[in-house]
Amino acid sequence: MRIIVNNSSMTPIYEQIAGQIKQMITDGGLVSGTALPSVRTLAKDLRISSLTVKKSYDALEKEGYVITVHGKGTFVADTNAALMEEEHRKQLEKRMEEVIREGRVCGLSDEELRELFEIILTG
Repeated sequence: MRIIVNNSSMTPIYEQIAGQIKQMITDGGLVSGTALPSVRTLAKDLRISSLTVKKSYDALEKEGYVITVHGKGTFVADTNAALMEEEHRKQLEKRMEEVIREGRVCGLSDEELRELFEIILTG
């Protein structure tokens, strides 16, 4: 499992880790039952505090992406189809917001953005 941490990012490191693991799960790269690296191992690999990794795993567990079995480790949870669909929708919404912002920076009106969207939809 490859995780990249950007120490100069405004996003907290634990959120970067959780986000990348969540992305791997939603993309199908990590399937149900897959063991995640231990907190200590991942912390050592990333050269960060174990508490930071623990915070990432806790956040993922709270959202239902992983489960932790005391003494065994942390595993990818059986993914709920509705949870995956909601995550994909959130990602799509975020990208659409970025495109709308970019369109406005380019001087497009809301109506021009709608027209462009309709043209793309009808292909």
